[in-house]
Amino acid sequence: MKRTIIVSLLIAVSLSAFAQKGDVAKTGLNFGPLPAVGYSSDLGWHYGALSDIYWYGDGSKYPEYVWKANVEASWYSKGNSVYHTFFDSKYLVPGLRISASVSYFGNKTTNFFGFNGARSLYVPELNVITPDTFTPQGMGFYLMERNIFRVATCFQGKFGDSNWGWAGGLTYWNITTGHARNKSLTDGTTSLYDIYVKNDIIPEAEKAGGQHLELKAGVVYDTRDHENNPTKGTNLELYFFGSPDIISRHDNSYLKLAVHFKQFIPIVQDRLTFGAHVAYQGLVAGSAPFYMLQTIQSINMKQINTEGLGSTCTLRGTVVNRLQGNSYAWTNMELRWTFAKFYWIGQNWALATNPFFDMGMVVKPYRLEQMKSLAKDDTFIATVDGKSYRASDFYTGSEEKLHMSAGAGLHVIMNQNFNVNFEFGKCFDKNDGTGLGINIGLNYIF
Repeated sequence: MKRTIIVSLLIAVSLSAFAQKGDVAKTGLNFGPLPAVGYSSDLGWHYGALSDIYWYGDGSKYPEYVWKANVEASWYSKGNSVYHTFFDSKYLVPGLRISASVSYFGNKTTNFFGFNGARSLYVPELNVITPDTFTPQGMGFYLMERNIFRVATCFQGKFGDSNWGWAGGLTYWNITTGHARNKSLTDGTTSLYDIYVKNDIIPEAEKAGGQHLELKAGVVYDTRDHENNPTKGTNLELYFFGSPDIISRHDNSYLKLAVHFKQFIPIVQDRLTFGAHVAYQGLVAGSAPFYMLQTIQSINMKQINTEGLGSTCTLRGTVVNRLQGNSYAWTNMELRWTFAKFYWIGQNWALATNPFFDMGMVVKPYRLEQMKSLAKDDTFIATVDGKSYRASDFYTGSEEKLHMSAGAGLHVIMNQNFNVNFEFGKCFDKNDGTGLGINIGLNYIF
């Protein structure tokens, strides 16, 4: 499994000696810069920067911000890139919360493990780019190219003085897909994406991607004491989203339902909290194109690109986007222990750890009958450790099952909003990934 370790700004734990009883209200402009520096054997050197920017005004709304912006520009030396801007405010227009983002994700190599979870075989040795003992061809079998340009908007309002509200938004997607591009890949090698195209599991009209206007609308219930670092309360999001396919016209109109329920139970006030997230996202009508399956919708963005099921945003410790289907169900449970609070360089700091347990599965398969056609494809793929693999091996015929992982993280939190996380997870089944999954980024995942 490929690993990317981003060397990030980490405030020294020794500063916890400067403990304080309560936060000092913040005013004016506040920055949370973070360098993106690291190395991946598959993707090369990672370099760039990201930052959260907060405006607290006169401090009367602290720990809420008047507005927040996020920017990131980072690159990998072998070709992948991220450009992202985000803005969020509850107070720019009275009574209306406005969020907007513009993002580009250039991925000459991104993971594609097939459809329907356990029904798709995962052989880690086939996923390398750089030639090695097992795959001297430099195969990258589970890789494909996928570039995403996205413009997203979301609007929220309240129903009177209640804890209920409404939400709606519009997102434009322009996604291009194809065979992975990397100078270490041997020309002429076959990928799982190529096999799916050959067997019409990915139709000709979809194989290069497409454009979609996606609309969403629903209701929100929220009693959390703080959105970004809650210690108590409930949050429910229920909404529909879909696309009429009026741009690419590939007969890919679809409507989906998403439900997210989050509960936070204080065990020790302001120090120890149990958090649980139960989620469902599923097809209601139509047929979504394959390149939209990995998108996990949310009302309020926690990550710059929420995808799954698998890895950072959903099932930590599994390989990225391991599970793809028409409908998913998953849950995340964790204990959040804030073991230190202190005031330093004019900022309120907290250090927290969060042992977690995640599980999920595909509950409605995607193009299962088309997948069964692989049984007739005798195309030779590779020999790994004395075992030969053919295209027919990559539809297992197995029933889908529950996928589980567990781990722990360290969080460095500034002013209850800017949260740098270091999370380490391990899946229970080697068919979901091997080794220790390492994720370094921003925010709790729920």
